[in-house]
Amino acid sequence: MSLEAAVHAQAIELDRMSLEMCAAAGSGHPTTALSLGQLVTVLMFKSMRWSPDYPDYPTSDRLVLSEGHAVPIVYAAACKLGVVVNQNGEQRKLTVDDAMTLREASSPLDGHPNPQEGFPFFDAATGSLGQGLSIAAGVAEAARMDEIDKRVYCIIGDGEAREGQIAEAMDMIVERGLTNVLPIFNCNEFGQADRVSHQQSPEKLAEKLTAYGFDVTTIDGHAPEQIIKALDAFAERSTGNGAPMALIAKTVKGWGAPSIQGGGWHGKPPTGEALDRALAEIDEKRLELTSSLSSTDGFEIQPPAQAPAGPGELEDLPGFTESMRQYDMESLLHTGKLATRKAYGVALRALGHAGKQIVVLDADVKNSTFAEMFAKDSDLADRFVECKIAEQNMVSMAAGMASAGKIPFVSSFSKFLTRAYDQIEMAIYSGSNVKFVGSHSGVTLAADGPSQMSLPDVAWFRSFATAKNQQGNPACYVLQPSDAYAAYALTQAMAEYEGACYMRTVRPDTEFIYSDDTAFNLGGMEVLTEGRDIAICASGYMVHEANRAVDLLDEAGVSATLVDMYSLPFDEDKLMDILSQNNGYVISVEDNYGGSMGSAIADAMVRAGDAFQLEQLHVREIPKSARTPDELLEMCGLTAQHIKQAAMEVLQVV
Repeated sequence: MSLEAAVHAQAIELDRMSLEMCAAAGSGHPTTALSLGQLVTVLMFKSMRWSPDYPDYPTSDRLVLSEGHAVPIVYAAACKLGVVVNQNGEQRKLTVDDAMTLREASSPLDGHPNPQEGFPFFDAATGSLGQGLSIAAGVAEAARMDEIDKRVYCIIGDGEAREGQIAEAMDMIVERGLTNVLPIFNCNEFGQADRVSHQQSPEKLAEKLTAYGFDVTTIDGHAPEQIIKALDAFAERSTGNGAPMALIAKTVKGWGAPSIQGGGWHGKPPTGEALDRALAEIDEKRLELTSSLSSTDGFEIQPPAQAPAGPGELEDLPGFTESMRQYDMESLLHTGKLATRKAYGVALRALGHAGKQIVVLDADVKNSTFAEMFAKDSDLADRFVECKIAEQNMVSMAAGMASAGKIPFVSSFSKFLTRAYDQIEMAIYSGSNVKFVGSHSGVTLAADGPSQMSLPDVAWFRSFATAKNQQGNPACYVLQPSDAYAAYALTQAMAEYEGACYMRTVRPDTEFIYSDDTAFNLGGMEVLTEGRDIAICASGYMVHEANRAVDLLDEAGVSATLVDMYSLPFDEDKLMDILSQNNGYVISVEDNYGGSMGSAIADAMVRAGDAFQLEQLHVREIPKSARTPDELLEMCGLTAQHIKQAAMEVLQVV
């Protein structure tokens, strides 16, 4: 029996399928797929412990394809193995014929890896390069927390290795000793437009990985014996305490088919005569490498271990007042005010005790976001991950942890989350149950200036609130609590919701508006003052400024309704009823740039088709620092007096 010949035979069959499926689709990246034929064969047919019948089983070894464009080779293996997919609400096994449906609108074989499109073998959507290793680290971190012997393999392109997030992930893996992750660098020498830089050569990558602290093995990525030996070595050390291992595989882009090797074939499948020639070359390679193959040669996939019992449902949280007392913070209640970021910290700690699936990640600002309340609790500390100043890695790690059943809360300054927008977007596409919380939001940050303020964040996150995910829910909820009670309750609401959420908190202390008796729901709003002349819709910190404006308007003989618009999206019918009761006049007030809450109200008005008049108050010029929040609000035209003046102008009252 020749195991080497069997690997080549299977790899070449998958290579042929990759060429044919990309040709049928009219697009795809078959040459990259061909560089991975032997590696994917050994992984999916021999080394990984998993079940094609249950591809997302909790204890299964995982394969994260960071260079997502190489996915045809994995699809080919999945079709050959009969991997179970979800299609139109039903589970079925893939067949070889399914390979020819690649990239069709009705196919579970999406253009790049995406578990939300019915292919649960993958943990997260990839293809936006550089993110896979962080996702793999998150899967591995969750496995370690759950004491599951799970190996995580991550295939990374040599060109994408220049992405800064790869460096963040490598740093994190070594720091945390995640020996159950194996980065596999596919060094086929070519990117899309040209050869990769010599800085991403196998030799340079080995030096970099060694400098980070990895134990590096370099192999011929088309030599089955070398692949098997390296993967066996990783399996032996994956549960140890030594240095994490990294694998560099020297491969050929378009292996087996010289006519499509080199530059010019990235993302360009051969068709017609070019396809026939490539397939003929592959067949010649088969004759060369599989002469010793016998009919008894084959593979046996190792099954995963039995999954342990899950963590169960989250327990009910005590009210905010009770939690403050429990954590010796009752004296702060008597002050009558508390920053929403601090209330978030209280809620995190309470949630941690309510369910073991709650995990928290922060990026070196836990003492500002108040995630440190979770980290400093000795019963919760092992579920806190300090990611340091590497927000992109943090977000993708959270997506990986979510795929393993965790409920990750990701905390940083709202402004710093903006550098991870791509990673957040990919997490949302993955259906990741991740909760993003940005502190120090809006212009009331004041003294630190605009480099620390999050001003376009609401508009960006709100764009996802206008779209539905695969479950028919908003792709992301945007939440802006105005006081500590709201922040505490909305943190709990996020934890109980299956899906992505983004909550803004602020640095200044804000007065209490609510009590434990107020119910907060995703998609909700709260009418704080009922009037009849004009409605003021405010969010977050600006609810307090709008409340002062209501008093000023009352002194001027104007009866105003104040609505706390703490959620995007919101109940449009309910809001339109409120506006109708106020003659259709409304002012929106927010401490960020436009395209946000005010625009959401405008869109709802257009859909309603009734006569409404809206004046949007938001930050209209790039601000600078000032000593106090009040100075910034004055600078931006967002004080109570400005709100009053806008209302008088809308009502045409002199």
